[in-house]
Amino acid sequence: MECLIVSNNPMVKEKFDNVYFIEGTSRELLEKVRDLVHSGSELLTHPLGASLRMMFSPYFSVIVKEKEGKLNCFHTEIIESSIEKYNQHMGVREEDIKNSKDYAIVDYKLLESALGEIK
Repeated sequence: MECLIVSNNPMVKEKFDNVYFIEGTSRELLEKVRDLVHSGSELLTHPLGASLRMMFSPYFSVIVKEKEGKLNCFHTEIIESSIEKYNQHMGVREEDIKNSKDYAIVDYKLLESALGEIK
């Protein structure tokens, strides 16, 4: 299975080869994941963190299975609703830049764990 990690976390970019690195915000990352899903890729991990606190992280990493050729409506709904939830929460708060190093480590560890389950 060919998977691609979409991330804006520099630590992830350094450690893995199959990374589509986003030089940008978490919102831009979610939009790129949405574009990939719309072009036929499938989500292998959920686009949002497991807790509300992780929503304020400046770093997100999402694993997608590269283009299968046809649109998966379930995955399209997941990424669209994730962007909507992100926009709702981040409309009243900002990313927690002060703790960005800690968020980078947490994002990396969660990604590493997810990859262990996927392979």
